[in-house]
Amino acid sequence: QVQVVESGGGLVQPGGSLRLSCTAPGFTAASCRLDWYRQAAGKQREWVSTIKEDGSTSYSDSVKGRFTVSKDSAEDTVSLQMTSLKPEDTAMYSCKIVLLRDKCTGGYWGRGTQVTVDA
Repeated sequence: QVQVVESGGGLVQPGGSLRLSCTAPGFTAASCRLDWYRQAAGKQREWVSTIKEDGSTSYSDSVKGRFTVSKDSAEDTVSLQMTSLKPEDTAMYSCKIVLLRDKCTGGYWGRGTQVTVDA
């Protein structure tokens, strides 16, 4: 059973920063990639960022230059550092881990962590 847990969400002011973390204990290091998604109220889920096994990263145009995804092997986590936050970044942020053992198909979702950007 793969348990995926996100943390770090909260309420921040526009222009502020927030760091989200995602971990799947015992499985994070064995992932093909870890994807971050977000879903704002009344909107469809949107892909945000990906970090792959080789360490390469990618970002949606809406967050590129403001968000950074990275691995912390010591803590078996992946972080999403968010800066210059805007109200439109308000959403439930979820991570999905895609495992090597599944041949880089499917994935396992966390419950998500809420980010609210508002004065």
